[in-house]
Amino acid sequence: MCEAALRGGVAPDTNVSLVERYMDGVTLSEGLVQGLRFEIVDGVPSFRAGARPDERGDITIEITTAAAKSLNLLLSADPAYATAADHFMRSGDMRVDGDPSTLGTWLKYVHDPIVARTV
Repeated sequence: MCEAALRGGVAPDTNVSLVERYMDGVTLSEGLVQGLRFEIVDGVPSFRAGARPDERGDITIEITTAAAKSLNLLLSADPAYATAADHFMRSGDMRVDGDPSTLGTWLKYVHDPIVARTV
């Protein structure tokens, strides 16, 4: 994510944070749970594996392990991806608070390499 953000030309005054937390994920060390924290502070991206159970970001995504696994099998251009994401949002298996577009257009290039490593 950091590399993609830098390649995407993040403006030097960008300040935004993303927390993704698995609702039913495993507990990691140091009080963290399965998930991640990504933030850009003054145009500099950073990434941490794991999220605190109550941690919030400008964008916070909470998702079940099953929903994440399902989405990680679908390329972002596949119409089934949008259908599945919508289904998970309606069912409560995925919740998004905040506007992911504030991270920038580069974010869309992060999902498909994850799919390539998952399949």
